[in-house]
Amino acid sequence: MSPSVVIAPDSFKGSLSAREVADAIAAGWRSVSPGDELTLIPQADGGEGTIDAIEAAVAGSVRRSAGLVTGPDGRPTPGEWLELPSGAAVVELAQSSGLPLMSASDALGATTRGLGEVIAAALDAGATALVIGLGGSASTDGGTGALAALGLRLADDTGSPLPDGGAALDRLQSVDRTDLRAAPAGGVVLLTDVTAPLLGPAGAAAVFGPQKGATPPDVDFLDGALANLARVLGGDAAQAGAGAAGGAGFGFASVWGATVESGADYLAVLSGLGAAIDGADVLILGEGRFDSQSLGGKVVGQLLQRAEERDVRAGVIAGQIAATAVVRGRPVWTASLTDLAGSVEAAIAEPAHWLRDAGASAARHFGADAD
Repeated sequence: MSPSVVIAPDSFKGSLSAREVADAIAAGWRSVSPGDELTLIPQADGGEGTIDAIEAAVAGSVRRSAGLVTGPDGRPTPGEWLELPSGAAVVELAQSSGLPLMSASDALGATTRGLGEVIAAALDAGATALVIGLGGSASTDGGTGALAALGLRLADDTGSPLPDGGAALDRLQSVDRTDLRAAPAGGVVLLTDVTAPLLGPAGAAAVFGPQKGATPPDVDFLDGALANLARVLGGDAAQAGAGAAGGAGFGFASVWGATVESGADYLAVLSGLGAAIDGADVLILGEGRFDSQSLGGKVVGQLLQRAEERDVRAGVIAGQIAATAVVRGRPVWTASLTDLAGSVEAAIAEPAHWLRDAGASAARHFGADAD
């Protein structure tokens, strides 16, 4: 009897959307086992690809342009948001303020201002609630760039407005909420793939700052600047997810009362993935790099846990494999595009081709491994 297969990858950051990844894996699988029942459910965790995944999951959703907004390094970049039939808007930080948009790393000066400008466009259009995907940030500014774009005034000890960027928060002495736009009546949900607090060795600067080009002295300085932000704003710096997206989780929770949710769990529910897994024999997951972080709040780690709970065979296809996982007492089957292609460069040059090869390998493996 042919297996029922669910293909539920995350995007391959900066390369292919989750939908494109799923399509390529499915094409490879069908080249080996054309009669198998495949269900494609692209996923996301709040980072890059969140709008794509929600658009695929929610019938009647419409993409809207926010025009040109301020990119993380100050250069203009196109902004967009997703209008849901409910009236809610989905905004993705990575789309307007993500690390790949930087011309060069600037851990101290990068800003989330563009995110705030996209949110403002959605509110101007009548959005009744907001879902904000936090992930892939270029900055460590506590979300203050976005909040400044929404009317929050941040000033130093002379009353002068602060420039954008995390480093400037070291000089923050006061905030003025007089002109701050109100959060929509339907509330604000933050989707994140991390549970990091704002401060300390597990916080926004220490864990994620180096990925954004922060040196050890920069990390220490940014952590102190964020601590100063927490002093002035109030709020719960220890809250799980406060450190998401360079502390943007803390900023929106403190100023707008936003709630933090697991992006992977949110998308799984929205897309009906749980019900699909319940009826599946095989679950195929995918992401750009499968490593120790994948087994935390990332899509792959969350869904491997679901496979364990539902006694479903699971496999992971990734650009690179740097971790192992166990489901049902056995190592999870994996396929590395880098290994298939022979090098990182070759894998990056033709990801769809190697994803099809990996999909074919998965079909051969799970077709033969009926246990």
